[in-house]
Amino acid sequence: MTFKTRINGSTRDFIYQTLREQIINLELKPGTKISEKEIAEKFKVSRTPVRESFLKLAQEELLEIYPQSGTIISRIDLDHVEEARFTREMIERGIVRIACGEFPEELLFQLESNITMQELCVEKGNHQRLFELDEEFHKTLFYGCKKNRTWEMIRQMNCHFDRIRMLRLASNTDWRVVISQHKEIFDLIIKKDPDKAEKAMMNHLKLVILEKEELQIRYPDYFK
Repeated sequence: MTFKTRINGSTRDFIYQTLREQIINLELKPGTKISEKEIAEKFKVSRTPVRESFLKLAQEELLEIYPQSGTIISRIDLDHVEEARFTREMIERGIVRIACGEFPEELLFQLESNITMQELCVEKGNHQRLFELDEEFHKTLFYGCKKNRTWEMIRQMNCHFDRIRMLRLASNTDWRVVISQHKEIFDLIIKKDPDKAEKAMMNHLKLVILEKEELQIRYPDYFK
């Protein structure tokens, strides 16, 4: 991968986005040591944009920078996971209630198409694409309710929550539970049933938490 492969934005932004995705996708595993020099050589750039990217990732608590000993990918902090899950639950309960009242037809079609593609991920065994579709499903709900900035706000605090979600999908191939919950939420929006839709959303966002102890046992080095 080189600087020329970036699509848009500055070198720093490209490196930041690439590293962020690799950390969320667990391609860069929690506890792994990385260096500015190594990343600069990989991207064929100077160390300045890499250093700036590292600082931005550290602000999101995805990197831990130790001046005398180096930089490591932060381990998953379950307190951060719970805070992000709590915030999403509180907000998305409201989002789904709004969606039951009024929601654009073209975005309802997007939600339905999204679920169809999720089912294809089960057939193909592609957990990374399923994660992306899960994100798009929720983002579409926010955008359909004209809460775009709210989505961008919570996305910034979701890093640790996203990693445990990715870990669950990678380690538990029973993905139909996630998809069936998305279907239920979609059907209840169609039926305009805000009470049941809110309850379905709450159950959906608690799914990862129910399995966190098992994930800690299986991947002890990934957690603080």
